[in-house]
Amino acid sequence: MAKKIIFSSISVILGLVFVFSGLTKLYPIELFELTFVDLGVASWYTAPVIARLMISIEFFLGIMLILNFSLRKFTLKATIAILVVFTVYLIVQLIMEGNKGNCKCFGNVLVMTPLESIIKNLVMLAVSLVLYRWHKGFTLPFRKIIVILVVLSSLSLPFILNPPDFIVAYQSRQETVGYKLKLDTLYNSTDLKKPETELRNGKHIIAFMSLTCPHCRIAAYKLHILKKQDPDIPIFFILNGKDQDIAPFFEDTKATNIPYMLLLGKRFVDLAGYNLPRILLINNLIVEEKVNYIDLNYNSINKWLKK
Repeated sequence: MAKKIIFSSISVILGLVFVFSGLTKLYPIELFELTFVDLGVASWYTAPVIARLMISIEFFLGIMLILNFSLRKFTLKATIAILVVFTVYLIVQLIMEGNKGNCKCFGNVLVMTPLESIIKNLVMLAVSLVLYRWHKGFTLPFRKIIVILVVLSSLSLPFILNPPDFIVAYQSRQETVGYKLKLDTLYNSTDLKKPETELRNGKHIIAFMSLTCPHCRIAAYKLHILKKQDPDIPIFFILNGKDQDIAPFFEDTKATNIPYMLLLGKRFVDLAGYNLPRILLINNLIVEEKVNYIDLNYNSINKWLKK
């Protein structure tokens, strides 16, 4: 009996880790969604669905492990398989990009490098194998009904807790456009390092962002993907924050492929305002469009560039 209680408790703890992992990915879910776009396995429109389905799998396995239900027949086999897939992906990421940044296994709640996450997965794999060898789990009545209820709840929870933007219509605030953006200060101020990009001529996407703003990081990650998909898209960051926040910002957003400059104090506020991120589409200094980071995607940007 003691052995049964110990192994049942271990299964519950393992299940809670999966549920916790799914919940932490939901807020903010945008960074998790964009991972699939960055990998090239999803489009801007399918990524929100794929991300939530992945979280549904974590919820499903977590609940089944907590219930100690159908462990040897299905649950532990599926758990081992998904952990192997996650670990292989992390190993590839470690080889390709190095042991840097947040793997987003627990969203932004618990920051882990790829190597740390690999170690975590190996521990979970070892626990799963021990359970598979020594623990049969419980035989519950109404087996089919329980499975159906767990599947339905797991599938629906991510979409209920954090609905995709195409389900909840986002009402962006109408803002004035057609005015001239006064960028001369970036080039004429003696205490500033001039931008290497000439922003006063032609079309440019200028993103004003704070280095510590979570919404800005989502926007920067989206813009990084745009630039990765089409290196000719003229994107420039004007950032506000402390020097020590620069490295974490670019590690989290992977936006090292985009030129930037730091602009502090009143000069930043005069250009960007207080609501960040501020993404402006300018043409010869005239602000033609203002894009909310939620609505930002390749098709809308490409359409503006071709006008």
